[in-house]
Amino acid sequence: MFSRILVANRGEIALRVIRACRDLGIEAVAVYSEADREARYLALADATICIGPAAAAQSYLNIARLVSAAEVADVDAIHPGYGFLAENPHFAEVCRSCNIEFIGPSVEAMRLVGDKVECKRLARKAKIYTIPGSEDVLEGEAEALAVAREIGYPVLVKAAAGGGGRGMRIAHNDISLTQAVRQGRSEAEAAFKDGRVYLEKYIEGARHVEVQILGDNYGNHVHLWERDCSLQRRHQKLVEESPSPGLSPRTREKLCEAAVRLAAEAGYTNAGTVEFLVDSKETFYLLEVNARVQVEHPVTEMVTGADLVQQQIRVAAGEALGIRQRDIVQRGCAIECRINAEDPANDFRPSPGRLEKFCVPGGPGVRVDTHCCDGWTISPHYDSMIAKLVVHRPTRAAAIATTRRALAEFVIEGVRTTIPFHQQMMANPDYASGRVDTGWVERTWRG
Repeated sequence: MFSRILVANRGEIALRVIRACRDLGIEAVAVYSEADREARYLALADATICIGPAAAAQSYLNIARLVSAAEVADVDAIHPGYGFLAENPHFAEVCRSCNIEFIGPSVEAMRLVGDKVECKRLARKAKIYTIPGSEDVLEGEAEALAVAREIGYPVLVKAAAGGGGRGMRIAHNDISLTQAVRQGRSEAEAAFKDGRVYLEKYIEGARHVEVQILGDNYGNHVHLWERDCSLQRRHQKLVEESPSPGLSPRTREKLCEAAVRLAAEAGYTNAGTVEFLVDSKETFYLLEVNARVQVEHPVTEMVTGADLVQQQIRVAAGEALGIRQRDIVQRGCAIECRINAEDPANDFRPSPGRLEKFCVPGGPGVRVDTHCCDGWTISPHYDSMIAKLVVHRPTRAAAIATTRRALAEFVIEGVRTTIPFHQQMMANPDYASGRVDTGWVERTWRG
């Protein structure tokens, strides 16, 4: 087991990793930018190192500074959290070349599943449906038009590298497709320094369902069941839950088995998420693979009892998986609401600022993952997330009821938040009956 780990991230995920290290008896070294100098979670680390100014490019995205901090702190490993450099194979390669273990998959597996075009090829080899579209990245607009006419509109332009909805555009005709290809390339180049895009059929009315997987260095792979992430806006997830209310038991089993099959085909190790789109007939198609722990991992932890961050650390340290597939059972229902500093009444416009009052809910079945406190400033330099409200109850109806109660208890003053949005969702009959899809928010939300 490692003796000291550098946490190469910030905010609630940094705190989550520090806590996992503490539970395992491992020293944690936290890094911070000048904007995060007063973060309270830094006091829980065994050592802290400033890695630069507030701008992420000069701190949390600066590989040289992170590796230098790791060497100065004499750590055994680096945990990247999620976002920033978590899925950057070059960062993982640099870490390992410096004899510092990167807590994540191998560089080869990361590159393979991180390129969406290559990942689709891998899925076809594993006999998993992929969404109809271009076989490779698009050479030009003429090729895009030809593919679209063959598979039929609407279509989706997607970035071959990266994720988070960047570089993604829906097109319903030739004119909008030409614009979507240009805009998608430009945004992908700016976000990932890789302007390659490809084309897929846009599946209307689909659910977004993802499967949590774990793999060790000895060829063992398991799934920890699925999460439903259909309630989203502009490809950004807002609410996640497990189990998915839109799957039959048979489809759930087949979906999870497919995710394990893909992980084995890729030689994948550590934690990852295989994401699918599920249509109205419960046919599922590979969407992408995220080679890291997800923002919404607490949902899986609540229904399975597994500690995913501890599992990540143990696997990276060379341990075999300590859990068997037959022992992983979904118990009850868990729902996560992302509480962001955004104004849902004003097109979810960011609302950075100082938290004048911050009071989290509690009670049976309620978990709040946050690094915030009274007086903390939500910086415009980083993601707008304030907290993750997670509820776990024996049934979905009880989980929704407790989520409504917890949202009513959650007091945040000083910035606009997405709490009003979540309150309306938890009271909405479509959500209560599970009748939502990836386009539901944009079709129905009026603020």
